[in-house]
Amino acid sequence: MTNHHYSDPHWLLRAEHVSKTFGQTRALVDASVTVRPGEAVAIMGPSGSGKSTLLHALAGIEPADSGTVILRRPNESGFDDLAALTDSERSGLRLRRFGFVFQQGMLLPELLAWENVALPLLLAGVPRGAARQRATDELDRFGLAGTDERRIGQLSGGEAHRVAIARALVTRPTLVFADEPTGALDSATASDVLGELLSAGTGSDCALIIVTHDERIAGRCDRTVRLSDGRIEAGA
Repeated sequence: MTNHHYSDPHWLLRAEHVSKTFGQTRALVDASVTVRPGEAVAIMGPSGSGKSTLLHALAGIEPADSGTVILRRPNESGFDDLAALTDSERSGLRLRRFGFVFQQGMLLPELLAWENVALPLLLAGVPRGAARQRATDELDRFGLAGTDERRIGQLSGGEAHRVAIARALVTRPTLVFADEPTGALDSATASDVLGELLSAGTGSDCALIIVTHDERIAGRCDRTVRLSDGRIEAGA
């Protein structure tokens, strides 16, 4: 996809006039937002305001009913319109270019720590040995050296969340999506984990999008998008 409208180089993801309805509920109404390289964007709003729906639309998990979500390809090589992709193509794009961190971690307890981290690589066809090395490197990066052979139940809450962050970043994604990533942690651990996520999830060629209800988390982001009744009120 090529379009002069998207020639401005200072963005990674752009959503325009996105709407989503579930039954009779208008979860998103004409939402537009731009995400730029190197920034952390918080999405805030009351319960039921459309925060998670917006995140899922931006990530191609729940495609919008109308509007566009455009992702810039690496090295200025064009753009992908998420709505124009098949389910399989969107799945492959998420695997290659997006990382995800969820409130409960969504780690697999039957797998070792390194296997959890390596899972996106293994699903993408990376050889097991190479995937393990990259997973171990990510664990080391987050202060988890020596935990690679442990199962998730043998880790503390903070350690498990760091494993989840390592998994989100192991593919070197363009965008990291985090949905209440520290909601299950005590305040001290949450602050540490958030700092690590903010540091690792932003850079010259990547960005971080966080759904949160916590003003303290939003205050550590570069920008806050605020929703009410499915509409963006500020921060887009």
